[in-house]
Amino acid sequence: MLSQLPNCITSPSWWQLLKWIADPIGFQQKYSQKYGDIFSMQLGGLGSYVILSHPQAIQEIFSQDSKFDVGRGNKLAEPVIGRNSLMLIDGARHRRERKLLMPPFHGEKLQAYAGQICLITEQIASQWQIGQPFVVRAAMQKVSLEVILQIVFGLTEGERYQKLKPLLTAWLDMTDSPLRSSMLFFPFLQQDWGRWTLWGQMKRRQRYIYELLQAEIEEKRTKNNHNQGDVLSLMMAVRDENGQAMTDDELKDELLTILFAGHETTATTLAWAFYQVHQNSDVLLKLQQELDSLGENPNPMEIAQLPYLTAVCQETLRMYPVLPALFPRITKSSINIAGYQLEPDTTLMASIYLLHYREDLYPNPQQFNPERFLVRQYSPWEYIPFGGGSRRCLGYALAQLEMKLVLATVLSNYQLALVEKKSIKLQRRGFTLAPDGGVRMVMIGKR
Repeated sequence: MLSQLPNCITSPSWWQLLKWIADPIGFQQKYSQKYGDIFSMQLGGLGSYVILSHPQAIQEIFSQDSKFDVGRGNKLAEPVIGRNSLMLIDGARHRRERKLLMPPFHGEKLQAYAGQICLITEQIASQWQIGQPFVVRAAMQKVSLEVILQIVFGLTEGERYQKLKPLLTAWLDMTDSPLRSSMLFFPFLQQDWGRWTLWGQMKRRQRYIYELLQAEIEEKRTKNNHNQGDVLSLMMAVRDENGQAMTDDELKDELLTILFAGHETTATTLAWAFYQVHQNSDVLLKLQQELDSLGENPNPMEIAQLPYLTAVCQETLRMYPVLPALFPRITKSSINIAGYQLEPDTTLMASIYLLHYREDLYPNPQQFNPERFLVRQYSPWEYIPFGGGSRRCLGYALAQLEMKLVLATVLSNYQLALVEKKSIKLQRRGFTLAPDGGVRMVMIGKR
């Protein structure tokens, strides 16, 4: 099978897997320089993957989405987010779940969340002290966790809220380094021998999270207060064409998926945005002028429409993809992609990083340049921070709104500075990539 794949890396498969875990960006750079837009890697016991980075090849994949399975390609995530997660299912069931989950994340629902996001940001930023350094990523995690607890779970106070908050943070922090992340990639490390093992601790916390979520679902149902505006209430209220609601297990797994996909990623992207904005004084100045042009107490949805703010967020997402590559897509039958005839059960991954750093699309890709998004419109296969096709991230509109409003709220009210002017490297954090050290900043005044 391996011999039929294009441009196979010849190193031992265990070595490739270790490199993929430790430095997925450097790994991809090295082999794209050697092989170009398509190459194949063998990641130990996880199998073979074909990495693609040409926009035309990515377009071919997105336009033929029904010819791939994605759910079974995400098996690695099952121990973390549960088997009912949208990420792990395919076909008709995937279409049903996606349709049921769509309404809370779009349209006027977003407007209802906007004011809440600004309020949460202000509450957390108001605790910063002048002259006292803080880690931006940790601060942004507080914001994004609060957004998920309040807007998604519908929790703002009470015992369950107080228990879930530290529990979710501790659970997600268990994969905060390449070494600790390796347990997600090696099944033999996934042994639950109680609290003595990392996996045991992770599963205990996860079980407790599920218990608290179950209690919240039951309380909403018995009090009949699932007509609130939060995402969980809306998920409980929707019905498919047969009048069926989502089961409790489906609800809990989807909530954990939203947490896993929306909390870490948004916090990480915001940390990078603050880093780049404060590395580039001209960008900061333009942003502040644009924000000031709206006057006192602007409408949050007006803020979200600002072109330069939008471009800054787009450029951050281009430069710092949270995932090293899109979710694997497995061919259901023989298919031609990028001029190669691929056999059934071939696993393809579009590389977000390699695509976003193509000189022909993004001149001087190492340079933070929001203007590129003001002068050019990129197609859905040239710019893919949220994936594409039928598997595009469901919460992309909420994620973009949160990013813009958090950035705008902080920059309108506070003056920050980087503690060190050094460049910051990417580091693996679970399945994602985050800034090593989390970006240290200090508040130097209020605006």
